[in-house]
This record gives sequence, structure tokens and C-alpha cells, in this order.
Amino acid sequence: MVSSSHEALHHFGQKDTAGLIRNFQKLFRVPFPEPCGFTVLNTDLTEIEPVERRVDSLVRVNTEEGDYLLVLESQGKKDERKRGSWPYYLSYLYEEYRCEPVLIVMTQSSSTARWAAQPIRFGLPGWSSLVVRPMVLGPDNVPVITDEKEAAQDVSLAVLSAITHGKGPRAAAILGPLAAALETIDPASAALLVQLVTSGLVDSQAKETWRDLMAPVNYFFRHPVAEQVRDEGRVEGRIEGRIEMTLKILELRGLQVPDSVRQRVQACSDLDQLKAWSERAVHVADAEDLFTDVRPE
Repeated sequence: MVSSSHEALHHFGQKDTAGLIRNFQKLFRVPFPEPCGFTVLNTDLTEIEPVERRVDSLVRVNTEEGDYLLVLESQGKKDERKRGSWPYYLSYLYEEYRCEPVLIVMTQSSSTARWAAQPIRFGLPGWSSLVVRPMVLGPDNVPVITDEKEAAQDVSLAVLSAITHGKGPRAAAILGPLAAALETIDPASAALLVQLVTSGLVDSQAKETWRDLMAPVNYFFRHPVAEQVRDEGRVEGRIEGRIEMTLKILELRGLQVPDSVRQRVQACSDLDQLKAWSERAVHVADAEDLFTDVRPE
């Protein structure tokens, strides 16, 4: 059965292709041509009825240097059958569309990433007739983003970081900054990314953390309702959301929150100050340290 996390990884390429390509350029250090248009294509590559071949996502990317195909495969675990099907996909796609196919494998497992990155060679020893070299996105090359400002600079990359690394006790440190960064983009885009993260997280603790973080700010992502809220009401709502987010991060990290800390946070109406406190909540060792700008070395 196909899991929601499997679907979220490759659907990212359909929903935010431009952001994903920008991150491919950064993470793979490969000069992907700058896109000027996209077309989501049929993923069914079946030729003969008994043999079904289907890629996860397939997008035609238009550039001034010529088109290419983005072939996205979400891989949960090692599957030796892929060593045969991936070369088939690429050969068939080149014949069908007459433009270069680029295979990207996306995984949340380091061991699966190492396996998928191994070149696939067909032919005689010392003379390969066919070589396939997948590009792989996984825990070893997707950065861990726990800083709110860094997350806001590239929300698309922060989403990849959350899906790839958001597991166990450190989930709050990754998901908290992402939740705050989503407030900085338009509600429609935010709603889409929230859905991708919700589907992409595989760890039960991470899912619970994300659900709790989204509860106080979720109405910002209900487009077009959010656009109809008066400016005054939006600011007030953002303040309330920040208050709940700050306290929730502390609690999710297992820190004791004294009444004095809770009351000071709840009494604050300065959005900038609350943003600073929510960032510190991810790192502080004691809830009282929330009011001192000290980060671990």
C-alpha cells in the first residue's frame, strides 16, 4: 500500500516544482537550467499490458536551453527491482518525449539513500552499455533547519527538512520554526505546504507535534477566508497564535513551564517580541531562559 509520506515527497515536485528545482541546484550543485514553464505529465509508462511501469511524478520543465523531464521517485526502503525499472523509465521517456529525463530519488532513510545513489551499470565488466546515476535527496544532504529566519528565507527547503528529519524528540526544534515561517507566505501556498508536511511525516510523535503547532495558527491557511479578515483582527490573531506556539514548543520539548513564565508570555502584545521568544523556545534548556537571548554553542 502506498503511504501518505511516499505521496508527499514526490507530490512536492508537482506542487512546488520551481522551489524544488531551486533546491536541487543548491543541494546537488548541478546547474539545472532556470525554468520558464512546467507541465505535469501522465506517469503511466506501460507498454505491454501484463507489464505495468509507473513513475511517482513526472514533470516537463521548459527552459530557454531546452526542455527536460523531472522524474521523481519516492523510495521508502531498498527495492532491487528498481535497479531494473529505473533504467527502463528513462529509456522509455526519452523515446516518448525526445528530451532528457533526470531521475531524482527522494527518501527519509540514510541507508536507502546510500543504496539508491549507487550507479546502475548494464553490460560487460569494464564496458558498460548503459549507466544510470540517480540523484538522491535524503537525510545526508538535506539540511536540518531549526532557525526561524533560515526557514523563512526558503520555506520550500524548510518543508523538505521537516519531512526528512522531523522525527522523535527533535521534531519540535524543526517543526516549530517551519510553522512560524509559514506565516510569512501567502495563505494559499501555506495551506498546500501544511498539507504536504502533514502527509509526509512518518513519525507518530512528529505528527502529534505538527498537529499541536498548527492548531493555534491553522486559520491563517484557510484561503480565501484569511483574506477577508480585517487587518486588526489578523494582527490580534497572530499574537494569540504566537503565544500558544511559544508555550506549546516548551511543553513539547518536555520543559517545565512555571506560572511566571506562562503569565509573562500571555501578557505580551508585542508581535516582534513574541516571535523572538518562539525562536528561543526551540533552543533554551530552561523555560526561564526564554527571556534571555542565549543560544547553545
